[in-house]
Amino acid sequence: MSDNIRLAELLFPDIKLTPDDLEEKFPVRDLKEGARVTRFAPSPTGFLHIGGLFAALISKLNATTTDGVFILRIEDTDKKREITDGVSEIIKGLEAFGVDINEGVIGFGKETGEYGPYTQSLRKEYYQTIAKSLVQQGLAYPCFCSEEELTALRETQEKEGCDNKGYYGKWARCRDLSFEEQKALIESGKTYTLRLRSPGSADKRITFEDLIKGKIEMPENIQDVVLLKTDGIPTYHFAHAVDDHFMRTTHVIRGDEWISSVPLHIQLFKVCGYRVPKFAHISPIMKEENGGKRKLSKRKDPEAAVTYYAEKGYPKESVLEYLLTLANSNFEDWRRANPKAPHSEFPFNLKKMSVSGALFDMVKFNDVSKNVISVMSAKTVYDYTVSWAKDYDVELYNLLTRDEAYSVSLLNIDRENPKPRKDIACFSEIRDYVSYLFDELYEKNYELPENLTKEMAEEILEAYLKEYNADDDKQQWFDRIKAICEPLGYTPNVKEYKKNPELFKGHVGDVSTVIRIAITGRRNTPDLHSIMSLLGEERVKARITDALNFYKA
Repeated sequence: MSDNIRLAELLFPDIKLTPDDLEEKFPVRDLKEGARVTRFAPSPTGFLHIGGLFAALISKLNATTTDGVFILRIEDTDKKREITDGVSEIIKGLEAFGVDINEGVIGFGKETGEYGPYTQSLRKEYYQTIAKSLVQQGLAYPCFCSEEELTALRETQEKEGCDNKGYYGKWARCRDLSFEEQKALIESGKTYTLRLRSPGSADKRITFEDLIKGKIEMPENIQDVVLLKTDGIPTYHFAHAVDDHFMRTTHVIRGDEWISSVPLHIQLFKVCGYRVPKFAHISPIMKEENGGKRKLSKRKDPEAAVTYYAEKGYPKESVLEYLLTLANSNFEDWRRANPKAPHSEFPFNLKKMSVSGALFDMVKFNDVSKNVISVMSAKTVYDYTVSWAKDYDVELYNLLTRDEAYSVSLLNIDRENPKPRKDIACFSEIRDYVSYLFDELYEKNYELPENLTKEMAEEILEAYLKEYNADDDKQQWFDRIKAICEPLGYTPNVKEYKKNPELFKGHVGDVSTVIRIAITGRRNTPDLHSIMSLLGEERVKARITDALNFYKA
């Protein structure tokens, strides 16, 4: 029996599985040619970042458009940084914005799929199986260096001006220990990590084709990195290679902060005897600031957290729509040509992604969201708003649900027509949008435009009260407004006023503005006839009377 075999048995006496057993347990997937298997693999260490949602969406699209599989894997090997219920926050964030998974973690202690467990802390035996195999082949070894010794090593490298710092070559003091020395240290209770015996060379370089950034050339990895920590838990680098292989991941899509690790990752795949997946590194989402650009920050920018969009009441369709405009430059043209098509039909292409990083513009995002909400049915807007208000605005929730038919009708004003209004960017804006249609929210405001006086408003409202008929249709209603214009010195013809403004006090728009202010407290609203019809005769007359009393005072 070779020393490597004896060392492997000494280090992993309880591991009876072999790599072949795992190959049999997790066979190559039976998918059509070209189908991509992608994964989103966050750590439960904080809220879901909008950049994380972006990466998950890109991974999902790559799987969906090729009839592949999208996996949610939880990488929870860093227990020190893990937050309570962090997994649920990730799952809720993905679900809230329609990024549905095919396999993986679906809830607390719940998974779906045949290639799990999908939580790294539950896969310890698999990692140790592969680690044992690497030791047997002489490709991994125990390292007994303490933190103090490693710190001293780094300080020495600093003093000597080493360009490449780390644990390798002559600095890897445990690399060439004999089996007897290793055995004695282990039996003495000395703690150890397991390191890769890197086959890399300082004078060699690797080249790989990034599906977003193109051809990239980098130095080969020479570091004897840690594979297993002192507690037997794998590092991210080792765990992700094992997981991606046995989950049969074909495309690794992640942030470009991982580009520097690609030489190590490719080496790990090859050392383990695995096929190297395709890599696609996404540039970070940027924000404009002081004439420059910076990364969207968890600390500085509330919009960096996906919970921000839920709290504000942005529909998932708006968030996805905008993220797709950031993902592919041709999405907006496609949307114009396919206004009602689902996102899944968009021919997404990694090669059309920004190499430098897309700019997140809240103004543009709000415009996108207004467009999305404008084409929703009134019932859809009602359902979304009620769902949002139940958690974030109980008073509004109670008002809207008190009379669903009334609420749907008010949300349908200037909606469901060829040119719907685009006033609402998120459902938290609904309270203000509908406030004058609920007595409990209505706030009186009789401020007039500069070209109108209180006396002018008084005579307009007195004349209109005499003409008002709650049974009028829209044309009859407008005809009555025009009818009071000329006796009061206003023209019912706006063009005529613009041609000879000195001949009139104003035009029909000024007259209707006074009526609008009296009834709604605003100068601009959706269709006034529809508003008055919903309010009903009693409330309309009462509000006009209140306004009259104000102007007379």
